[in-house]
Amino acid sequence: MSETSGNSERAQPRGEAADVAARRLIRSAAKAALATIDRQTGGPYASLVTVATDARGAAVVLISRLAQHTQNLAADPRASLLFDTAGAFDPLSEARVTVMGEARPIDDADIKRRFLARHPEAAGYAAFADFSFYRLTPARGHFVGGFGRIVPLGPEALVLAAGQFEQVAAAEPDVVAHMNDDHADAVALYATRLLGAPAGAWSVTGVDCEGLDLMGPGGRLRLAFDHPVHNAGEVRAEVVRLAAAARGRS
Repeated sequence: MSETSGNSERAQPRGEAADVAARRLIRSAAKAALATIDRQTGGPYASLVTVATDARGAAVVLISRLAQHTQNLAADPRASLLFDTAGAFDPLSEARVTVMGEARPIDDADIKRRFLARHPEAAGYAAFADFSFYRLTPARGHFVGGFGRIVPLGPEALVLAAGQFEQVAAAEPDVVAHMNDDHADAVALYATRLLGAPAGAWSVTGVDCEGLDLMGPGGRLRLAFDHPVHNAGEVRAEVVRLAAAARGRS
């Protein structure tokens, strides 16, 4: 499965647990609808933002303090983000998840690195004084997995717990460099054979406990791991397994 914009990853089985499906959708997203509380009227205000995630899986946006949504957050940090299945012919038949919580500024070098790796086009304005990264700390979620499948989610279902993600986060820069420098052939096979993307120059832009982020001529893609990994050794085992699976698929 491949899409040139938005959320691209391997198809999710309908029977997949709602928390896993929700996190995969959030991790794969390149954009989302941000809802804030209008500081002048108290009513809802929705806008389009580009998104990435931190190592734990919390959503991160890069926004200007001149924007209305940022001014709304300064007055009231309560917000929600809606993630959907991009490119779906019938979007209401596909999965989507709304994450509700508080969005606050975050100054973190790893978050900046991950966001700009996913959105290199943002590098030009990320250094502007009026732009800041904001992280949405989830309080609850609302997952819709298609018609008739509606699941409320607590915060523990939306982000990884402490102790689950730190080792992979620390290893991420080395893993990304190693995959791109030494295993570009495998990365290309992930994109073309496992995700159905066109051939070309593919690279890994990020890795976390739940999958790989790829970028190339088919846009941004997400290759989810079959199960969470918790250290560099487990990442290596999973990328080797995926490479073997890709080489075995014609």
